[in-house]
Amino acid sequence: MSALEGTRALARLALRLDRVRLSIWILGLAVMPMGTAANYQKLYPTQADLQAVSGVLANPSLVAMSGPLFGLNIGALTAWKIGITEFILVGLMSMLTVVRHTRTEEETGRLELLRATTVGRYAPLTAALAVTAIADVTIGLLAALGLMGVGLDPAGSFAFGLAVALFGLLFAAIAAFTAQLTQSARAASGIAGAVLGGTYLLRAVGDTGPSWLAWLSPTGWALHMRPFAGERWWIALLFVGFAVVFGVGGYTLIDRRDVGAGLLPDRPGPASAAPALGSPLGLAWRLHRGLLLGWVVALALSGAVMGGAAVGIGNLDSPNQQLTDILSRMGGTAGLTDAFLGAIYGIIGQLVAVYAIQATLRLRQEESTGRVESILATRVGRVRWAASHLVFAVVGTALLLAVAGVAGGLSYGAQVHDVAGQTGRLLGAALVQLPAALVLAGVGVALIGLLPKLTTLTWAALIVSALLVELGGLFGLNQYVVDAAPFAHVPKLPGAAFTAMPVVWLTVVALALGAVGLLGLRRRDMPVG
Repeated sequence: MSALEGTRALARLALRLDRVRLSIWILGLAVMPMGTAANYQKLYPTQADLQAVSGVLANPSLVAMSGPLFGLNIGALTAWKIGITEFILVGLMSMLTVVRHTRTEEETGRLELLRATTVGRYAPLTAALAVTAIADVTIGLLAALGLMGVGLDPAGSFAFGLAVALFGLLFAAIAAFTAQLTQSARAASGIAGAVLGGTYLLRAVGDTGPSWLAWLSPTGWALHMRPFAGERWWIALLFVGFAVVFGVGGYTLIDRRDVGAGLLPDRPGPASAAPALGSPLGLAWRLHRGLLLGWVVALALSGAVMGGAAVGIGNLDSPNQQLTDILSRMGGTAGLTDAFLGAIYGIIGQLVAVYAIQATLRLRQEESTGRVESILATRVGRVRWAASHLVFAVVGTALLLAVAGVAGGLSYGAQVHDVAGQTGRLLGAALVQLPAALVLAGVGVALIGLLPKLTTLTWAALIVSALLVELGGLFGLNQYVVDAAPFAHVPKLPGAAFTAMPVVWLTVVALALGAVGLLGLRRRDMPVG
């Protein structure tokens, strides 16, 4: 039997299972560049308008967040505004898709059943990569056609679409490699996600400091392809080369491990279980601690880097209204530095919502894998079991925001010689994001309790919320539509006046969603496959 036997059938199965999920990703990522370009054509109709804003966008703090602006035209401005977001999202989609159809299938035992039929050893990974490649290429092609459709240069449009597609393909290959390392799908996704986040931070440091560091980051490569600003087509070879290296590495590691096992050996546990594992809370801590600690490190680094970058905002020689307008659309309302910090902590809040959803959906993972049945066979009730996991969704989210706030406050405060004052301000700016993040976690709880087979829609809610907040104003959407995003109601601290009612209402909504979900969990059948 060929090692690729069954690849076509598995690819068709993956496309069927992901038809809704991938359609949402593809449409969203394909439309964003076109919509951004169309709105920038309205905002900056003349070359003089573009000239006025170009000096502002060269500020080191904005370069750290979005990259350098390489050209004075609508296409280059569009690539500057939407490029980082597009690359990060397509990378996230690619790695999640590959891990879902490889390591997750092994972890649940389904792949072992498939391998008992006429399915070759390389078929699952090949099918996952093929499906992901189809999605990546489709996104890149549609993005390019959309940009050309609003009148932008075909060469620049194609370069942007190519950068998006290649970025996704590279992270599909990275996920194919990490999926061979561990027995856990969460760990495989976590390692690939850490690489994705690391490329962003490395690029930010390189674009504002030693330029060679940006060339160590795939995010930097994508930006430095320079769509609409003298395209550098040769950079595509970097993506192809490293994608081949990681892809070949993934296939090589398949031959070095057993089905269901990871290349990295599991650490042997003690001969007897710790007393804490005798309670649902202790078991939940054991399951969540690795993920939480990894996020703590990432948020500490991110907060420190972005807090340090905020100092550059105040160094403009002649601040003007364009910068205030740009930062206001990003989330701030008062003062250039405060506006920048408000925008940064708005983004950090949405990132931490990813952890909140991950911790919440652990409930569904425990159910779908059958582990919850052993727990519920004891004296532990459903609500108590669910609450043991939701504690970490709530407390863990609050902890991560606090870490980001303190790290940012220490970094920024040390440079302005006001550590105590700035740490308190930025801690508040971070923690005020908590209710909005918990609303999205509440959506996950409600779906687990009422529609357990649709829990992946929680991720769709996060993506839609982020797009509404970041691009709703630019696209000219009705305020009632933007208000559907929880983060649209968060007070924009620091700088803006704190209003308690939005925070109260967001908390009430989060609690209501959680209560509905727990009530449904008590009444429905378990487990639901």
